[in-house]
Parts: sequence; structure tokens; C-alpha cells
Amino acid sequence: MASGYRYFETVEKHAGLLGIGIAIMVSLGGLAEITPLFIRAQQMAPPANVKPYDALRLAGKDIYVREGCYLCHSQMIRALVAETERYGHYSVAEESMYDRPHQWGSKRTGPDLARVGGKYSDDWQRQHLINPRKTELESNMPGYPWLAKEALDPSDILARMRTLRRLGDPYTDADLAAAPAALEGKTALDALVAYLQGLGTTLSANGTLPDAMLDPSALEPAP
Repeated sequence: MASGYRYFETVEKHAGLLGIGIAIMVSLGGLAEITPLFIRAQQMAPPANVKPYDALRLAGKDIYVREGCYLCHSQMIRALVAETERYGHYSVAEESMYDRPHQWGSKRTGPDLARVGGKYSDDWQRQHLINPRKTELESNMPGYPWLAKEALDPSDILARMRTLRRLGDPYTDADLAAAPAALEGKTALDALVAYLQGLGTTLSANGTLPDAMLDPSALEPAP
């Protein structure tokens, strides 16, 4: 007993040993928590109705990330009554299978966007992005008018699709061949609107789209 006490006393009196011991135990605990999640992620297969982003929406997702939209908007609705009553059906992992990186976010200066797809018209989304005060008088969101004049680069998006295919996204040769035509004449604003209009429209917890997601009255207006 005395020798055991001396052992712990030695560790407790030496900050270096104590720090190493803490690091080892935290690492072991972290691995025990994280490893099963990585294994499950590798085993997860996307449902048939979840597809990789088409060329226009992929361009829109990249613009969404570039402009820092994720800093004020999350895309993860938790399975809590207060969340689902305001934003709609809770988020499921399969919806983010082709997000690199995922856009779950951690801050809500504005509303969660996980179910925003189809809630407003394309014209509403364009007006809101150009000048948010035209659609929501009290919004503190900045405007992005330059997106309406920014042309898309089909070769850049095509290169991104090829890279994603090498990483495992199931783009076909036909998808790649159709990409330049799909982007012809489109602006960055068109792409961002297309991305937003697709959010939350593909999957629910049971693999189908619940009627509740399609009912705008179930959601509160975006601030």
C-alpha cells in the first residue's frame, strides 16, 4: 500500500509525468469514442435517392463555402422538439454523404438552412442574396450583389468533379460530359440559388421525404 502511494505521489509531484499521464489517458478515451464513428462512416452507403451534386449545385456549394455562409448558418437540425418545430425534420448523416467538407456549422446568426430548399421561390432567394433587406427588413446579413455578375468557369467545375470522382463520388462520364452545357451562361448567383434550393429535399430518417418537410407552415420565417 505504501509503495503504491509513493508511486502516485511521484507522479503528482512532477508536472511533466502528470502531463504525460493525462495525455495518454485522454488519447485512449478519445480513440475509444472516435474510432467506432470512423468505422461506421466507412461502412455507410448512400441511399439510392442521394446523389452527388450536379455541376451547377456543386459550383453553388463552393461559392457558399467561399463566401463564408457557414459562419452564420448551420445545416444541422438536432432531434429536439424546439429544433424540429422551427426548422423541420431533424438532419441525418446520409444527407451529407457528398459534402466535402460538411456544412453542419456551429453558429446561428441566421436560421438553420438544412430544410430551406423549396421554402422560397428562386426570385426570393436572388433578392435576398443581392439585398437581404428587400425580403427581410430586420436582417443583418450582408448583400452579395457581385454574384449576379460573376460568370462560372466550366473548366474549373469540371476539374472539381473529376477530383471528387477520384475521391469516390459516383460521377459518370455522362455527368462530366454534360457539365459544361449545364453551366453555360450561368452566374455565381444562379449556382448559389440552385444549391440552396436543393438543401433538405432528398432524404429523411427513413429514406423518404416526410410531408412535414413540404409544409411551409411548420417552419418559422427566416430572420
